[in-house]
Amino acid sequence: MKWGQNMKKEMIVKAGKRLRFRQADEVDLDYIMDAEYISDNAKYVIPYTRATHMSTLNTKGAVHLIIETLDGLEKVGFLMIAGLDNPAKEIEFTRIILAVKGKGYGQETLQMLLSWAFDDLKFHRAWLDCKDHNARALHVYEKAGFQREGLIRETILTDGIYENLVILGILDREYFSVQNGKKA
Repeated sequence: MKWGQNMKKEMIVKAGKRLRFRQADEVDLDYIMDAEYISDNAKYVIPYTRATHMSTLNTKGAVHLIIETLDGLEKVGFLMIAGLDNPAKEIEFTRIILAVKGKGYGQETLQMLLSWAFDDLKFHRAWLDCKDHNARALHVYEKAGFQREGLIRETILTDGIYENLVILGILDREYFSVQNGKKA
């Protein structure tokens, strides 16, 4: 699957029980910026500028996806994915941002994202980083089968405070083992 300017705006990348992923376009940048800068989101990421999002919107190796309800009527978040052209078949979940919380959308989003990466795109490894004080996200990632692989100490300076990042990863065989365990 090729990514880039020739893609249709309404391209549905993945659909789940309640949600779908649609490739974002320039018209989605206002929503992306708003979602990223919600105070409950901004404290867990390094918010990007509009120019940074624009330069990485949909390139050969990266894509922004809008998370929305199946009917397309409500946007609930967005994703930034990198490594789509990685020859080692390693994909990075750069951003998982939910604007609508408390409805289980985070767990469904992560399951859909892992299925897309491993079932559809046949990647070998997926990884992400997470601030070590983001207990809610860490719980969701580990419940989905991610393993803590490392800690980068005091790597981010936020409002004069150094913060740590936890690196988490999951291999294709670990993902399929979790999926087979659910089917048993």
